[in-house]
This record gives sequence, structure tokens and C-alpha cells, in this order.
Amino acid sequence: MTLPIRIIPRYRLLMRYDIKLDQYEPYYQFVMNEFVPALHNMGLYMIAVWHTAYGDYPLRQVEFVADSLDTIREIFQSDHWEELEEQLKSYTVRYERKLVRYKDSFQF
Repeated sequence: MTLPIRIIPRYRLLMRYDIKLDQYEPYYQFVMNEFVPALHNMGLYMIAVWHTAYGDYPLRQVEFVADSLDTIREIFQSDHWEELEEQLKSYTVRYERKLVRYKDSFQF
């Protein structure tokens, strides 16, 4: 039995985008089967996915947390991250990401 991972979140990666209309199924397959597991293995843990129902904002906001800035730096400098992010971008438009200090509340 695998025990849950326990970290003290210090940083939050916010990723916002719209999913291309003709890419919903490949997007979901990629995110669920490759993207999220790969980031988890690298030390980024998904904590929330938001759907925008009203307003001129990106449709999705996906949030990951990490316990150290060094972990995030290593991830962002890796070829694997670059490949994953480029593939995510191929399914999306209006893609943006932002790294913020973690707060225990909604962050935009």
C-alpha cells in the first residue's frame, strides 16, 4: 500500500488556458495519462482544477503545488518539462502560467 505524499506547499503553479474545440478528447487523455503523472513524479502536485463558467477568462485554471523553489527551478529547466508544456500548448489557446507563493485560498 502506498502512503499519501505529505508536503508543506510553499509555491503554487497556476496554469490557465482554453482547450481547442477539436482537441477535448486528446487533451484529456494527455493530461490524465501523461501530464499530471509526470509532474507528480517531478515533485509538482495537482491540488485543483477550476472551470470558468462566466466572463472573458480562460476556461481552465489548473493548480499545482511544490514545497521548494529549487524543485520548481529544476523542473522548469528540464527538457521533460519543455516537452510536456509544448504538448499541452498544442491542445490549448490563450495559455499562460504563473508561479506564486502559496496561500491557502483561491489565487489568480
